[in-house]
Amino acid sequence: MTDTVPDRAEITALLSDQWDAITRLVDGLDENRWRTASPLPGWTVFDVVAHVIGTESLLLGEPTPDIDVAGVHIRNDIGALNEKWIDSLRPLAGSQLLERFLEVTGRRLKALEQTTPGAWAELVPTPVGMAPYGRFMRIRLFDCWMHEHDIADALGVSVDEGGSRGRAAFAELLPALGKAVVKGAGAPDGSRITIELTGPVPGRINVAVDGGRAAVVETLDAPATVVVTLDSGLYARLRGGRTSADDHADRITVTGDTDLGNRLVRSLAFTI
Repeated sequence: MTDTVPDRAEITALLSDQWDAITRLVDGLDENRWRTASPLPGWTVFDVVAHVIGTESLLLGEPTPDIDVAGVHIRNDIGALNEKWIDSLRPLAGSQLLERFLEVTGRRLKALEQTTPGAWAELVPTPVGMAPYGRFMRIRLFDCWMHEHDIADALGVSVDEGGSRGRAAFAELLPALGKAVVKGAGAPDGSRITIELTGPVPGRINVAVDGGRAAVVETLDAPATVVVTLDSGLYARLRGGRTSADDHADRITVTGDTDLGNRLVRSLAFTI
């Protein structure tokens, strides 16, 4: 996907709305609810919010806490860095963590509002490699949007998964899809795949496989080899590695090459 630079005012406003959405979810929780296990291994609701605080604190230039961490859910250096921030915040009460969240995100919003056009377009290191800072902020929106769902799922409540935030976040679910199609599902050359999304972020994703590579295309040049239909919320959770297709087989419809379709829905995870 070409790294176009998202609009600064739009992304900043969406991040503000996203952080408000997280605040609404956790404001007033008792301490037991704060410590409810989330869909993310080893993390509670408290830990998810602490993770967001840690990332935004890093972006404010604050040093990472010097803490030794270990755990079966820590898979790499980024995981260890995340855990250092979370572990440093765990002694706080939930209400204190929320105060810290509001303070840190408030400072981040001011920083974003003061970012110059040149700095917004500047290439910087991101989780997807070097990309414009504005794209990085859309990745931050995606990350926080996913974590809103992690919190909601843990607490057993429903949230609005569509709207402007959902549509912007979904842009970050497309770039790595080709890897899931070719390397994960083993789609052969000539495969034409359609993913029909229903629910809060409806849409159609078309993928063509040629020369051992998969590309998301506007329209297919041949009939679809397989059509996979599922709710956009489930699609996002599968892409985020939060659940498995086998646990939701009754919510997924596959027509055409069912073997390929079933391999694909089991290979969608690209992040957790």
